[in-house]
Amino acid sequence: MWPATRNDQHAPASRLQLAYPVMELFPSIQGEGFYQGQPAVFIRLAGCDVGCVWCDVKDSWDATLHPVLSLEAIGESIRRQTAPICVVTGGEPTLYDLLPLTDCIHDSGKKAHLETAATAPISGSWDWICISPKKFKPPLEQNLPLANELKVVIYHPTDLQWAERYAAYVTPQCKRYLQPEWSRRNQIIPLILSYIRQKPQWEISVQLHKYLHVP
Repeated sequence: MWPATRNDQHAPASRLQLAYPVMELFPSIQGEGFYQGQPAVFIRLAGCDVGCVWCDVKDSWDATLHPVLSLEAIGESIRRQTAPICVVTGGEPTLYDLLPLTDCIHDSGKKAHLETAATAPISGSWDWICISPKKFKPPLEQNLPLANELKVVIYHPTDLQWAERYAAYVTPQCKRYLQPEWSRRNQIIPLILSYIRQKPQWEISVQLHKYLHVP
């Protein structure tokens, strides 16, 4: 059985068995945003309702293609890792009831970080929430004040103004990042650098893990 989910296209809802479709679980470094360069263990949940054309993990979209892991198995895996942070990403993790998963992460002695397009209500108890809005399916407005970090992928120059639309809904304490889409980084990085010189409330985020060739 699947965990509780808000999208029946991806999984039937049930709270009787606490398990999640996991594409991969692996140690690495956080390559983006505020915690860039810090060691972390990643849980990539399968299932996505966004479908970005430039997504580099399209294999994560179909949850039925990936194994369903119990909370016990997930907890055993992350306890074997020395990294103090556990990052839950996807796919789109807000499709699922994440409170049992965040409890599992905290019980394993790690901080729980979420990376999400925030297309469904955010559940769980989080130490850090990074919202990365996507044009293909926008985030729920109610989620934006929960963000500790707003990270907007810039593919086209018009995306800069689109980013400002969402920056208006986050708190003053929220960190704001503009991140070049990887395949267009050579064209977009100069654009972002020029923009943040004029708009210092923004910072640039690059995908450090790709430059370092780590997963």
